[in-house]
Amino acid sequence: MPKLLPSLRPRLFLAVVFLVLATACTAPRSVIHSGKVTPHGQFKVGFNAGGNLASEPIGELKNITEAAVDALLKQDSVYYGPQIQAATRGAIAYSLDPVGPTFDFYVRYGVLPRVDVGYKYAGGVHVVDAMYQFMGSVGTLTNPGSQRRWSGSVGVQYSGQDSDLLDKLFLSKLSPILEFTATRKDVLVPLVFSRSFGVEEEYGNISFGVAYNHTFIEYGLQPTKLYRKVGGNEVVRLDGLTKSNSFGSFGLFVNAKIGAKRIYLLPALAMYYQNYGTYDLLLGEQYSYAGFTLVPSLGVQIGLGKGKVGRK
Repeated sequence: MPKLLPSLRPRLFLAVVFLVLATACTAPRSVIHSGKVTPHGQFKVGFNAGGNLASEPIGELKNITEAAVDALLKQDSVYYGPQIQAATRGAIAYSLDPVGPTFDFYVRYGVLPRVDVGYKYAGGVHVVDAMYQFMGSVGTLTNPGSQRRWSGSVGVQYSGQDSDLLDKLFLSKLSPILEFTATRKDVLVPLVFSRSFGVEEEYGNISFGVAYNHTFIEYGLQPTKLYRKVGGNEVVRLDGLTKSNSFGSFGLFVNAKIGAKRIYLLPALAMYYQNYGTYDLLLGEQYSYAGFTLVPSLGVQIGLGKGKVGRK
């Protein structure tokens, strides 16, 4: 397929990436959990900052410049061509795996000795999850359980993101032309193992594991001001489309919790691979996407409450 602006210079590419990283919002896939869940009756609150660095949308967005978008908007009539095609591919790629910073606030509560639940607000994305601990001590600092240092847990997380995915990206300027919308829902299943630093993670832990994420996406293109030439001087307006798809992501992650007296620093890194699948463009064209995603983060966590756990 033809590429827009093949002579694009490296510094222009970096400028596009910087623009996106500075303004975009992202579906949360960072895994900061320990193998030990929040003790029964206790709370955890925290804040994380990080990023979502996805190879496929970055590769597509390098073919688009804000200047080219502005030039299109100045035209009296916009015709389908390489620029519109590249913009459409970029919009879909960005919706599949939004590139940008992640900022989230969360709270967790131990509802049972081996189960905790959490709520996270991540830049307009609402996230809920639950974790079940199948291995290790369920004690607290004041009521320690066994002396075993290894713990394991498994969980499920749900998040949803609506059609404002492109609102902070310069591609949103093409809304009057492309009329692009997208909604997505993500289900993340992490399997976590951890090694405690001190009894009952008094000084933190080191954690690692695997994660599977499944994304359900629906996107639409309803161009009302986009045309194509069919011969001579005759032009026709392009028909729109609405499609849905889903894909899985497979990830590995490592994180740590370092501190004391219930105040901890949480560095984390996750890496995912996904074959996003094949997506319909305008004029019956199709395009396939696949790539890797890095999700680094750094956070602060505070433990609250005495809990309800007795000696086990």
